[in-house]
Amino acid sequence: MTQGKKKKRLNRSVLLAKKIIIKDGGTPQGIGEPSVYHAVIVIFLEFFAWGLLTTPMLTVLHQTFPQHTFLMNGLIHGVKGILSFLSAPLIGALSDVWGRKSFLLLTVFFTCAPIPLMRISPWWYFAVISMSGVFAVTFSVIFAYVADITQEHERSTAYGLVSATFAASLVTSPAIGAYLARAYGDNLVVVLATAIALLDICFILVAVPESLPEKMRPASWGAPISWEQADPFASLKKVGQDSTVLLICITVFLSYLPEAGQYSSFFLYLRQVIGFSSETVAAFIAVVGILSILAQTVVLGILMRSIGHKNTILLGLGFQILQLAWYGFGSQPWMMWAAGAVAAMSSITFPAVSALVSRNADPDQQGVVQGMITGIRGLCNGLGPALYGFVFYLFHVELNEMGDVDNPGKVPKGNMQNPTDESTIIPGPPFLFGACSVLLSLLVALFIPEHSGLPVRSGSWKKHNNGSQGHPHSPQSASPDGKEPLLQDSCV
Repeated sequence: MTQGKKKKRLNRSVLLAKKIIIKDGGTPQGIGEPSVYHAVIVIFLEFFAWGLLTTPMLTVLHQTFPQHTFLMNGLIHGVKGILSFLSAPLIGALSDVWGRKSFLLLTVFFTCAPIPLMRISPWWYFAVISMSGVFAVTFSVIFAYVADITQEHERSTAYGLVSATFAASLVTSPAIGAYLARAYGDNLVVVLATAIALLDICFILVAVPESLPEKMRPASWGAPISWEQADPFASLKKVGQDSTVLLICITVFLSYLPEAGQYSSFFLYLRQVIGFSSETVAAFIAVVGILSILAQTVVLGILMRSIGHKNTILLGLGFQILQLAWYGFGSQPWMMWAAGAVAAMSSITFPAVSALVSRNADPDQQGVVQGMITGIRGLCNGLGPALYGFVFYLFHVELNEMGDVDNPGKVPKGNMQNPTDESTIIPGPPFLFGACSVLLSLLVALFIPEHSGLPVRSGSWKKHNNGSQGHPHSPQSASPDGKEPLLQDSCV
């Protein structure tokens, strides 16, 4: 009797939840049929709002943590990255049961929740940013949304459109935010970013239809989620089952670890150590972003057709080593601009890795192997920022005051005034550590075979997808062409 009552209560809860997401008559709420354009708008608004805050965030970060700015920046982004890595599989599995729309709403709301706190309470702002990592997996749900509504042959183009939109939002918004902050103050920028975030939430509520058909969901909304589905380390456990997979995963780990750390701290480094102004930082982001888009859309295809997948990976790693070494030893603004052009070319590495995996894996093993690589990258998103922050702290790369924004060419003076100190000889120690890591990655990549089957077995993967035709729930849904976001799902 008790179980029967519980089941009735559960069914009533399920019906109530369905009414929230599905209109009477079974028609999905929203404007029109589910489309890639719904996903594109959601991504653009979220990251445009965060991009506006690039300049104000650097100022608030230094004002809040004047003594250990780089260390605290690394810890904040490190905690966020680790929480995202741990939560992404669970949120993806739950979206397979409850639908995408509700989780789009959840991830966008909690990812954007810290924005208004920037001017209210900086301490709460950074605390909430760290904790928001639990829900900072919008790309996971967006890729699943796109997979729900596209055929296999359309998916590559759809993922490319989403990734290009993400890049476009971050190319344009920092420059707009810097201009508005200079002309009208940081408060206006925060208010505008908050308004855009609210617009994104309202768009999901009103305009975005549910993409996951009822027939693709479990028979009961009370269907249990197994630990294997929610285990963030599940894909990593299969890494050692094949030597080629192991080599690829080691290559990805050693190359993406410094890249993740660089993304978390580089804009702050340009502003404080090199002496870039807010406008120059915004222009740098725009130029490198545009060059990266060209590299991934034009140069990448030419290289893979002419020199092959493996050699393209090696070339990308070579550019990354040069870029990181240049950042590490460079102390003049022109050096940063030159290294930025090289950084744009190094962005071809991961798409080339993803394409190599897609080419060599069996059709029914694509998701498994791509999932391993995505798991490695997710782990790096947590470890990389923390590592960079610690190395900056270890070498005493800290400033007492922000650089002179009115004289962007003037490099601010740090705490270490002795010319024999490490920070004088090596302006950016973490970048040199990163260059060494990528050098090891290149040596490992030399042993990756150009053509090899990747016989990784995973019956649980098929079961995990509930029989759907390739409806992934996380970024492991990388397209066969290897198209991936230029940056990770990050607030900077």
